[in-house]
Amino acid sequence: MQPKRRHIPASRASKLCVLLGLGLAGVLLVTKKLKKRVREDFGAFIEKLLLLPPPQPAPPKAPHPLTALSFALSDLFDVKGYVSGFGHPDWIRTHEAAASTSPVVSVLVEGGATCVGKTVVGEFAFSISGETKHYDTPTNPAAPAHIPGGACSGAAVAVSANLVDFSLGIDTVGGVRAAAGYCGVLGFRSSQGIVSNAGIIPVSSSLDAVGWFARDPNTLRRVGHVILQLPFEAQRNPRQIILADDYLQFSKVPVDRIKQVVIKSAEKLFGRQALKHENLEKYLEAKVPSLKEFCREKANGDDAKLTTSMLLANVMQLLQRHEFLQNHGDWINTVNPSIDPAVYSQLCKTPELTDEVIENLNAVRNQMRVAIGSLLKDDGILVIPTMPSVPPKLGSKEIMSEDYQNRASSLLCVASISGCCQVTVPLGKHDKCPVSVSLIARHGGDRFLLDTVQKMYASLQENSTLMVNPKSSINTISQEESAEIAKEKGNQAFKEKQWQKAIGMYSEAIKLNDENGTYYSNRAAAYLELGSFRQAEADCTKALALDKKNIKAYLRRGTAREMLGNFKEAIDDFSYALVLEPNNKRAALSADRLGKVFLQ
Repeated sequence: MQPKRRHIPASRASKLCVLLGLGLAGVLLVTKKLKKRVREDFGAFIEKLLLLPPPQPAPPKAPHPLTALSFALSDLFDVKGYVSGFGHPDWIRTHEAAASTSPVVSVLVEGGATCVGKTVVGEFAFSISGETKHYDTPTNPAAPAHIPGGACSGAAVAVSANLVDFSLGIDTVGGVRAAAGYCGVLGFRSSQGIVSNAGIIPVSSSLDAVGWFARDPNTLRRVGHVILQLPFEAQRNPRQIILADDYLQFSKVPVDRIKQVVIKSAEKLFGRQALKHENLEKYLEAKVPSLKEFCREKANGDDAKLTTSMLLANVMQLLQRHEFLQNHGDWINTVNPSIDPAVYSQLCKTPELTDEVIENLNAVRNQMRVAIGSLLKDDGILVIPTMPSVPPKLGSKEIMSEDYQNRASSLLCVASISGCCQVTVPLGKHDKCPVSVSLIARHGGDRFLLDTVQKMYASLQENSTLMVNPKSSINTISQEESAEIAKEKGNQAFKEKQWQKAIGMYSEAIKLNDENGTYYSNRAAAYLELGSFRQAEADCTKALALDKKNIKAYLRRGTAREMLGNFKEAIDDFSYALVLEPNNKRAALSADRLGKVFLQ
């Protein structure tokens, strides 16, 4: 008989009612019948809780960056007073409640977000299917008859079902990336080690990386900036979009579908010269010499025919098993928990590794990071499929087939072994199931990757729609997406110093979506170039009414007011910009210069 989900104490239920009253997660209703609860939350949540952010600071200080956003946690993150379940009831039974909250959770709450609960993870966060033996498998909102994918399936489902604005997970061998791809949302795996894993149950210490899910690139980026503690910096465009042509063949989704979407988007945004094609298999074979030693150790019978990608997949799997057992082997031997046969076979089907083998595995990992870094440098993006197919059906044998496992592991191991950051980007549907593509940046290039996703997202969605139905037009895209496309055209015109054309495109974006402060601020920049200072001031005022943290709008309005002779108001604008970004040199110099003028 399967264990039931943990009981929700009355005190927590009352807290939840407060949350519902605030309207932060109205669909997460507490009911008496399990079936009703599962239907309402898609089985995403295993435990409801409520962590409220601190009060907003008084003006003129900026509000918290994540104000009004709600989020959920995979059941691996510590929350003070709660037991992290790790996907297994025996783990809950044999562990105490956490004495403190994971720092990454705390920084999100302090940043203004409200945590509403913990979500289901697969057993020991080990599988990439998203199915779970001990709890109900979360229902994939994008394809209900299919697996949700990933060890952090509940977190992906919570975002896909619009239950929360974003959610947290751990990506070891695809826990975030696979789930995002199969549930049709954005999923970001951070560079390994760049975010502290303190207060998180480890799966494989050298492969684990904090990740998060969101439905739109702006939220993904906002959350990323808080988690990564990034200071203000101008966005950078990629100079190279590198398509791994051989790895694109691992996908059973028509290759041209994914490839052409990316090519058309890259050409439109960055020019044809940015596109590059790479045979990743040959490149890694030349750049990761430790694989040859590993291949010699593996060579017996058919194993001698293993490709570079399959050898790398093996390295990932061996590291995952070895480090998992290092972390939890004693607990398994002591408690003797009931383990899903599929997970058990992955954990225990290989003998204990020798020190020499472990040393070689670590050498492969280190060389992979250098190899990917050399390929991408500071301004390159690698394009590969996220997963080898659309999500298999629930209960299907496909996910355990050797072909599926080999393809999936070959794709997922690139970022897992190198430790690089990777983002899953949805590209509509194929056979009524979600399709995605993955973008990878070098280790430490997290900000750059977040900026690139935000830059490319609208164009990728537009071209994906056109690829599915060539007769469709831009009118089939949402007004919000069309507005983003118009904005990007305005940005391009601005770069080419076509100020009037830029104003026209930004005006088009505003017609389509007049609630986006960036559009007004960008149009103001073009007005400034033409000397239309009053129009620029008015646009910036509108932008700030919509977004009080828009530093560029303060700077541009300050410039407009200075040119109009309104020095005191200009000083106020530059001063507000300094409150938001104390290290902003332009604001500091302008405020200082005008202060001297005003005092004369």
